[in-house]
Amino acid sequence: MTESPTDNDATAVHVLGALALELSGTSAPRRDRLAQAEAGELASLIAADLAAFAPDAAELELVTVGAHYDPVELLRPGWPLHGELDALAARAPGRSRGRIVAFGAHDDRLPGDLTPSPDLTGGPLRLVPIVLGGDPARVGPVGDLFEQELLERGMAGAATALAAQSMFGLQVEHARYLTVHDLAAMTSLQYEHAGLGALWPVIETALLAPESDAWLDAPPEPLIRYVDGEARIALFSPPAWQKRYAVGLDCTTEECREQAYRQHQHFEARQRQLAAVLQAHGVVVNFVHCDRDVDCVAALG
Repeated sequence: MTESPTDNDATAVHVLGALALELSGTSAPRRDRLAQAEAGELASLIAADLAAFAPDAAELELVTVGAHYDPVELLRPGWPLHGELDALAARAPGRSRGRIVAFGAHDDRLPGDLTPSPDLTGGPLRLVPIVLGGDPARVGPVGDLFEQELLERGMAGAATALAAQSMFGLQVEHARYLTVHDLAAMTSLQYEHAGLGALWPVIETALLAPESDAWLDAPPEPLIRYVDGEARIALFSPPAWQKRYAVGLDCTTEECREQAYRQHQHFEARQRQLAAVLQAHGVVVNFVHCDRDVDCVAALG
């Protein structure tokens, strides 16, 4: 979990993380949200687990929701899902040390912007987001401990894992606690294995240093610049694409022209794929047209 300032209280810091449910089998979850009573029960089990790992965590306010999400729904600039949890908790009266706040569904509807995306339900890892907050003097050491050791030692208790499995109708193979930094590191490795590793530095910059600048400038990959809070993708005309990606290709036969056409189509498919991944992470994408006689790198400035 990561220490994070909050807009609700300039003196408070938060520890952001999740209960990670690693699934086995291919069957879909029976439910993606819980009623209020079940959400409260699961939250109490989570609180007990975290207090056993770090006793000072029992002195912090714990906020969670009875719902599970895909990793990309948590890994978005500004941590909006965690921010929504904190904003909703701030409206509840009696904010105090050691309080447990759990949001559940009423008439199958979750409050605020907490509804999981129905388009992101098929992955093998589902996450129940958690926010811990309170006195910075207490939050800081807990956050440091979690960052150093939670990934290695933060297995959820058997009661918590079984409750999540039963309540959500999941086949849970492992249940553990992660910080958002742990989750980002895991996702980076997964993207590397999936052939998306070149894009990760752009996503990581959007998550962890949104005021910074990052490039994907490595042919044959699309040309992307993250700057001013958005990802700008060069949209090459066919001549501009040939100038950058097929230097020296001067087709005089139909076979060569067909090969060049297929390569360009493959490039555009890759461009759409990377744009979709960025958008799934909540990164704004803007396409910038680039013709042959234009400096496409400069055009993204």
